[in-house]
Amino acid sequence: MGRQVTPAREQGSSDERPSRYAKQAMVASAVGYGIDGMDNLILGVALTAISLDVGLSQTEAGSLATVTLIGAVLGGVLFGILGDYFGRVRTLTWSVILFAVFTGLTALAQGYLDLAIYRFIAGVGLGGEFGVGMALVAETWPAKMRARATSLVGVGGQAGVLIGTLAAGPIVTAWGWRTLFVIGAIPALIAFLLRNRLAEPEAFTKIERDRRRFPLRLLFADARTTRSSIALLVLCSVQTFGYYGIMTWLPTYLSKQFGFSLTKSGTWTAVTVLGMAAGMWIFGQLADRIGRRRTFWIFQAGAILSVLGYSQLTDQYALLVGGAVMGVFVNGMLGGYGALMAELYPTAARATAENVLFNLGRAVGGFAPIVFALIAQSSSFAVAIAFLAVLYAADMLMMFLLPDRKGEALQ
Repeated sequence: MGRQVTPAREQGSSDERPSRYAKQAMVASAVGYGIDGMDNLILGVALTAISLDVGLSQTEAGSLATVTLIGAVLGGVLFGILGDYFGRVRTLTWSVILFAVFTGLTALAQGYLDLAIYRFIAGVGLGGEFGVGMALVAETWPAKMRARATSLVGVGGQAGVLIGTLAAGPIVTAWGWRTLFVIGAIPALIAFLLRNRLAEPEAFTKIERDRRRFPLRLLFADARTTRSSIALLVLCSVQTFGYYGIMTWLPTYLSKQFGFSLTKSGTWTAVTVLGMAAGMWIFGQLADRIGRRRTFWIFQAGAILSVLGYSQLTDQYALLVGGAVMGVFVNGMLGGYGALMAELYPTAARATAENVLFNLGRAVGGFAPIVFALIAQSSSFAVAIAFLAVLYAADMLMMFLLPDRKGEALQ
């Protein structure tokens, strides 16, 4: 193993620039979160081929995504707590190894039972990526650039989605679904190599005694912190609900409502994903300049207007541009959660807060495809998209419960 890269200095000063260590931590976390984004895409693309090959019923095939999601939620709680006990880098390394091994083993599955076990355990590993990676980046970047850094981790997630969107279909067509899962484990190995040379951030190593406290309790340490935790849980739930609802059903909506071919609907969806990535980058830039609360309000208002506007579009090119704009506002907010949560909790509970709150929100968001389907059956998919406007309005109210700590040193 090579020489470890260590933090050059303690972060938090308003005039310092990111160190080499901070940049490497950000890249490693972005690659790790990219795995998260790519994984759901490759499963969805491969599902038909898997079902035919190993003889899955429609119910069994549909449950694989749910099994992975349950694993991710449990893994999020587990690895968040481990991240506050044993360190960010060490925990991220464990989580990505778990994901890589069981994603690779998925290629060997012979039936539903072993396939479900592999997907569940891969999901557990996947659950550690977002929150622990965000905590690592927040603790290593200068305070004045914290939101920009965490937003780039979010962009990494969208890059994974985009890669999965563009590459999964051709790989399955050319070499089969088993090869797809072997290749899907490669980014996890890259993330492992990137992290293997990183030392723990100084912010974490300075809390030796506090580290022994059960960090989950610190999310409800007092009335103010409890209010923040509840508000953040609502924010994360709405965020993932909108994302899963749109990304699951948008290709189907474009195909059935407007007669788009599979390739064309995939291209239009990919443009929406590009809008999401651009929105995250913009969010980070704004949040470090005008503050977290104002930026969230701008994006939440934009989300309300864009989903209502998109639901009324009928022209194919208007749908292309409208999808990109909707992506900017609907998922651009994800770029701010890492910094926002990092600033509201102490170092002894930061990884737990980031992972637990986000993954519990992901559990709520996992119901979005079902809710969208029910609304679409009783009315239309356009109405289902417009329904999101109500949720984003509730999001705006939650921001009153959260203090804005832009540029402050972490606790």
